[in-house]
Amino acid sequence: MTAEPQSPAIEPVALAQALIRRPSVTPVDAGALDVLRAALDTIGFECHVMTFSEPGTDDVTNLYARLGTGTPNFCFAGHTDVVPTGATENWDHDPFSGDIIDGSLFGRGAADMKSAIAAFVGAVARFRATHGDPADWPHAGSISLLISGDEEGPAINGTRKVLDWLAARNETIDACVVGEPTNPVELGDMIKIGRRGSLVGTVTVHGVQGHTAYPHLADNPVHRLLNMLQTLTANPLDDGSDQFQPSTLQVSTVDVGNPTSNVIPASAMARFNIRFNDHHTSQSLTKWLHGIFSSALGDGTARYELDIHVTGESFLTPPGPLSDLLVAAIEQVTGRTPQLSTTGGTSDARFIKDHCPVAEFGLVGQTMHQANEHVACADIDTLSEIYRVVLERYFAAA
Repeated sequence: MTAEPQSPAIEPVALAQALIRRPSVTPVDAGALDVLRAALDTIGFECHVMTFSEPGTDDVTNLYARLGTGTPNFCFAGHTDVVPTGATENWDHDPFSGDIIDGSLFGRGAADMKSAIAAFVGAVARFRATHGDPADWPHAGSISLLISGDEEGPAINGTRKVLDWLAARNETIDACVVGEPTNPVELGDMIKIGRRGSLVGTVTVHGVQGHTAYPHLADNPVHRLLNMLQTLTANPLDDGSDQFQPSTLQVSTVDVGNPTSNVIPASAMARFNIRFNDHHTSQSLTKWLHGIFSSALGDGTARYELDIHVTGESFLTPPGPLSDLLVAAIEQVTGRTPQLSTTGGTSDARFIKDHCPVAEFGLVGQTMHQANEHVACADIDTLSEIYRVVLERYFAAA
C-alpha cells in the first residue's frame, strides 16, 4: 500500500460558500479557482490553471485537475463563472455573502453551479478516503475536473480550449458528468442526455429612406421586414422527435432607431433565436432562412443581410452505460427514478460530447439566474453522495 496520506474530508456546503464569496462574474475569476485549487491540492490532484484569449475577446482562466494517471478517466465538468446579480436591491442579502438561511444556501452561483462543483470535490474526497491511492482502487483509473471560466459568456476561451489543450497532450476523457442544475422541482427528477442546438440570426433589411407623405419615392424596410418575420413565424419548425421537444423560433428584438415620425427609415433590423432539435443542423436552417427571406422580401430595390451565430448543434448521448450509471446512483441515494431529458438551454456538454459520452446532473434549478438564488444545503450534501456512488459504481465496473 502507498504511504501517501488518505484524503481529508471536504465539507461541500462550506466549500460552496467559499466559492460563492468570490464574485466571479464572467469573465472575471476573482479568486474562485484559487479556492477550488486549494481544496483539490489537499486530495492529491495535479492541477493545471490556464488562461486563454483570442483577439477581440476577454482573457478567461480555467482549471483542469487530475487524480491518477491511469485509464479510464472519469471527468466532472462545470464552471465557476456566474451571471451578473442584477439590481442588488432585489436581493434580501449580499449576492456574494454565501449566507445560510433556514437551511438554504443563498448567493449568485448557488444553483448554477458552484455548489455542484463543491459536491464534486466532496465526493472525490470521500472516495479517496475509502480507497486510497488510485493504484489501489478496485479498478485503477483517474478522476478529473474540467472547470471553465466563461460558460455563462461567449464560451470561446473556456471548455473548448481546455479540450484542445488535452488533445494536444494526448490526454483523453472516457466519461463525463456536467454538474449543471438539471432538476425542475426535486433532486433526482431529471438527467440531461442531450441538448437542442442554438442559432442566433440577425437580419437587416436595407430600403430607401424617404418622406412618409411620399411613400412612392421610398422603399420602406420596416414593412418588408415585418412581412419577412410574419412568414418566418407562421408555422412551427417541426413536431419534435423521439428524444427532443419541438424546435422553437423566437424573435427577440426589432430595431429601427428612427426617432422621427415623418421619415421612412433606410434600414430595419430584427434578431431571433432558434432552439433546434435533431431534425435540423445549423447549415440546413441557414439555407431555410435564406429561402424564407428571399421570397418574403418581394420585388423592388430593398435587399437584406443575414448574420448567423451558432452556439451549438443539437446532440444526444443515447441512453446507455453513462445514463444507466447515473440513474442507478440517484435511485440508490434518493429513491427517485430520474427522467432522461434533452430540454433546456445550451451547456458546455455541447463541446465535451465530441470527446466522450456526457450527461448532465446537478441541483434544482428553480432560482438559477434569479435574485435570491439559493439551494437547500441538504441537497448539496445529497448530490455529493450521489456523485460518490457514481464513482464507486464506475470504478467497480471499469
